[in-house]
Amino acid sequence: MSGSKLSNPAAKNDLPDSPLAMTVHDMPRLGEVAQADAQRTRMGRWKMLTMLLICASPVIASYFTYYVVRPDGRRNYGELIQPQKDMPQASAHNLQGQAVTLASLKGQWLLVNVGSGACAERCQQNLYFQRQLREILGRDKDRLDRVWLITDDVPVAESLLPALNMAHVLRLDAATVQSWVSPAKDQQLQDHLYVIDPMGNFMMRFPANMDVPSASKAKRDLERLLKASSSWDQAGR
Repeated sequence: MSGSKLSNPAAKNDLPDSPLAMTVHDMPRLGEVAQADAQRTRMGRWKMLTMLLICASPVIASYFTYYVVRPDGRRNYGELIQPQKDMPQASAHNLQGQAVTLASLKGQWLLVNVGSGACAERCQQNLYFQRQLREILGRDKDRLDRVWLITDDVPVAESLLPALNMAHVLRLDAATVQSWVSPAKDQQLQDHLYVIDPMGNFMMRFPANMDVPSASKAKRDLERLLKASSSWDQAGR
């Protein structure tokens, strides 16, 4: 058509005839790679250790406050366990036969009773004091759970069940229980009440054969523990 001009597409898209230039970098040496990996591993371990110390520092501080920074003449009724014993990685069974991991108990202070499902007089007294000690803690009682570890297959009497409301009643073999909590010299496992911290550590044992006067002393120990840990431990898991 006259008066019209067509542009040449080739003129706008001229490309250089020279081949593309490529730069090849030197491959890292194996020794350098290994050294870099080792350095990253060390840094990762230090970071993990730092995080563990940060997480554990409130617990360490509360124990320090309770056992070291205390008024002269103040004594504990309960016996401090050294070294503390970690919660075993094991499963128990509740009274309905359902599997329950011990780790699910972490996150709360635990007051533990141990014995046969037959639950003779001493066992019943411990269950009574266990329940009363929790109730008299007042608003802090929700930071403490009751646990009864049954070491055999003997059925629990129906008459005991109402008093076990809100308690964790678990069957666990005696060997596993003894790997976690232990009695004082010349005492039996069922003679004591045991205190477990929220991280699952067996850290205190009340003297055997608790009675009303000694229960008052145990109450003071529990109150001090809860007060010392109030900055990092809250009710519930």
